[in-house]
Amino acid sequence: MNRYINILFVFIMSFSFAQEQDSIVLSFSEYLGYVKTYHPIAKQADLSLQIGQANLMKARGGFDPKVEVNNERKKFKNLEYFDQLNATFKIPTWYGIELKGNFEQNDGVFLNPQNSVPDDGLYSAGISASLGQGLFINKRMADLKKAKFFKEQTKADREILINQILFDASRAYFNWLQAHNETKIYERFLTNAKTRFQGVKRSVENGDKAAIDSVEAGITVKNRALGLEQAKVKRMKASLELSTFLWLNDNIPVELQSNVLPDAFIENTVDDVLEISGLPLTDFVLENHPKLRSLGFKYNGLEVDKRLKVNKLLPKVDVQYNFLTEDPDIARSFNSNQYKGGFSIAFPLFLRKERGDLKLAKAKLQDLQFEIDNAKISIQNKVLAIYRELESFETQNKLIDEIVTDYTTLLKAEERKFSFGESSLFLINSREKSLIDSQLKSIALQNKFLKAKAKLFNSLSRDLQNL
Repeated sequence: MNRYINILFVFIMSFSFAQEQDSIVLSFSEYLGYVKTYHPIAKQADLSLQIGQANLMKARGGFDPKVEVNNERKKFKNLEYFDQLNATFKIPTWYGIELKGNFEQNDGVFLNPQNSVPDDGLYSAGISASLGQGLFINKRMADLKKAKFFKEQTKADREILINQILFDASRAYFNWLQAHNETKIYERFLTNAKTRFQGVKRSVENGDKAAIDSVEAGITVKNRALGLEQAKVKRMKASLELSTFLWLNDNIPVELQSNVLPDAFIENTVDDVLEISGLPLTDFVLENHPKLRSLGFKYNGLEVDKRLKVNKLLPKVDVQYNFLTEDPDIARSFNSNQYKGGFSIAFPLFLRKERGDLKLAKAKLQDLQFEIDNAKISIQNKVLAIYRELESFETQNKLIDEIVTDYTTLLKAEERKFSFGESSLFLINSREKSLIDSQLKSIALQNKFLKAKAKLFNSLSRDLQNL
């Protein structure tokens, strides 16, 4: 707990205070900005981009030029059996072709005759190629192509991860707002109940009302106080839940303080913050969804694997040609009559391993295609359902506002009648309870409405660009 930091210092640059206990409004936009910048899951999502880039670098390393030097020497009883030096420079190319330069210098009493070279060494330059397997695609080419697809896939996956943490953080903010508003309602009606209790108590003392009326008014005060305590517990839990999303740099968690308040006018800004403002259903493009883009890049990678497995059905036909010279100025001493070359051919008779690998590759592609088809329908129906839900909430909000207004009118009328002695505490308490219930329903409906907007943002799986 010693590492927790007062939320006051988090937002001190955005606000100025006269006293430490002044209220601070933590706006929804600022809150999500801190979540996106400092939350460990958000940082973890950014790390996936580095992993994609590292995989791409690793795959490109398969085409790096190589220098190889091999030296073997044997000397026994003051007799030099052999001393062999072989230095090679290789340049891999995109297709199954490799360029090679070589210098060879060998000497010794028992040197193998085929390794005999001129005293100043032998230079060679040539080319090797695969004319069957590996000509148009090989493991090195496949790894690079898959790494490029994986890099793009990590970008889409990052959007999904960032979107999910922002969605979860939004839900926590809306729950905090709901708990705060419910607490305010109970505080206000507790004040009203205490005022009414004092008035009834004076009337009883003056003999205008029966003593039982003060008991009833006191019960109402206790009920309102009980409701307030329960609301405070709910607000405390919501605050702690919100605090799990608040972090500072260097992975320092932040504890939400009691003088920090939610934005009471969030409905005016939530669409802009979540970047869903002015986004009709007709503008929704299913193919641009990050989930489908991620699966698409994964499918492309499996396609490369399948092509590689198909290529394995071809025979291995490797050829090489190197022209030889004693002169290091190879380009001018080229003589096609002096060369070293050859070829090798290999082909399994049954190809059971290769055909099995190809079937597995095709099965993986088909399995992923089923997943893509299912994801398309699920995303489309989910987005459509949320749009319909939001349309319904527009009507529900109007109805609940009218209900709250009507209950307020009834309560005021009953209080006026009570002041004239034409009503009773029972009726006032009944009217007041109905008003409290309707206001709590209004707050709960607002919470559902805001969460529906967050679900729309989540269903689109997009990152927020304006935070």
